[in-house]
Amino acid sequence: MKRTLFGWYDEKRATQGSESGLPTRKFSGRQITLFPLLAFLFFACLVEIAAAQKIYSIGSLNTAEQFITAYEGFRDRMAELGYREKNNVRYQYYNSRGNAELLTTLAEKLVQDKVDLIVTSSTTATVAAAKATGKSRIPVLFLSAGNPEKLVASYAGSGTNLAGISSASMELVEKRFELLKELAPATKRVAVPVDPHGINYESNISESRKAAARLGLKLMEIKFTGVEEIEKGVGRINWAMTDAIFQPPDSLITEAMEFFVKQAIKEKMPLIASLLVNVRRGCLATYAANYRALGGQGAVLADKILKGVNPGSLPIEMPDKLNLVLNLKTAKAIDLKIPKELLFRADQTFE
Repeated sequence: MKRTLFGWYDEKRATQGSESGLPTRKFSGRQITLFPLLAFLFFACLVEIAAAQKIYSIGSLNTAEQFITAYEGFRDRMAELGYREKNNVRYQYYNSRGNAELLTTLAEKLVQDKVDLIVTSSTTATVAAAKATGKSRIPVLFLSAGNPEKLVASYAGSGTNLAGISSASMELVEKRFELLKELAPATKRVAVPVDPHGINYESNISESRKAAARLGLKLMEIKFTGVEEIEKGVGRINWAMTDAIFQPPDSLITEAMEFFVKQAIKEKMPLIASLLVNVRRGCLATYAANYRALGGQGAVLADKILKGVNPGSLPIEMPDKLNLVLNLKTAKAIDLKIPKELLFRADQTFE
C-alpha cells in the first residue's frame, strides 16, 4: 500500500485487477499536477466571493432636515446599483440641525467608526467632514454644495479625498432675483437673512449684492446666529423694512425656514428660496436643482469610489437639470397673482 495525494493506493491489487482483465485507473503525472491548480482556482473564487459580499459602511452627515431628500435619492439609486441595506451596505444618518458644535462631533464620530464613505448634503457639512477625515483619507462625497469653491481647488478634480456635485446655488442667485421681479415687479427692498459665522456667508452676501445692484434692488442684510435667535427675532422682517425675503443657501437659515415662511405669509410678502424642498414647505418660488435627483446622481459617483476610483480624480459635476418651482397655495395666501407665462414655464407647482 502506498499513500498518495488522493488516498491509499494498493499497487498489488491494481496489478491483479489488470491481470484479471478488470478495468483499472492510473493517474498520470500531468493529471496529478492539475489538482493543486484546480484547488488554487477554487480558493481564489472563494476569496472573490467574500470580497463581493463585503458590507460597506456609509455615513450621512447633514445640517438641516431639508437636505434629507438628497440622502433618500442617494439610497434609492444605490439600491438600484446593487447596494442592499442589511446585505452589502449599512448606513448611519446624522443631522446637526444647524448646531455647529454638534456637526463637528458627528463628523468625528463617523471617522472613529471607520466608515468607508461619508456622504454630505451641504457645503457646511462637507467642510466639517473634510476637517474630520484629515489623515484618515476616508472619501467624502458631497451630494449638493452651494459653493464648491470652498471645498476644491478645481472643478476638474479635488486632488484630495473629496468628490461631488454642485447644486449651482451661487450661479442661480441672479436668476432667483429676476424671478422675484417677475412675480412682484414693484419690489424695491429685499431682506436677506444670513448667518455671519456660516461657511458661505461672504460668498452669499457678495453674490446677492452684485445681483441686487444689477437689478436695481436694495439689499437688507439681517444677521442671525442661531435657530432660537431666529424664532425670537424674525418678526422684525416686516413691510416697514422690506418688500420681500430672499433665502440664500445657508444651513442655519435653511434649518429655521419654517419661521421665515410663517412671517412672510403673515406679512403677505414673497419669499424666494434657494432649495426646491423649501417651496414645498411654503416659500413662494425658486430656480433650483432637485435634491432627490442630485442624490441619485451622487450614487453613481459613490459606486465608482467604493470600487476603487480615487475621489480626487473625479470632476465636480453640475446638476443634470434645474427646475422652476412655484407654490400656488402660498401665492394665494399672500394675495399674489402669478403671471400665466411663469405658470407655463414652471417645471413643478405645489397647491
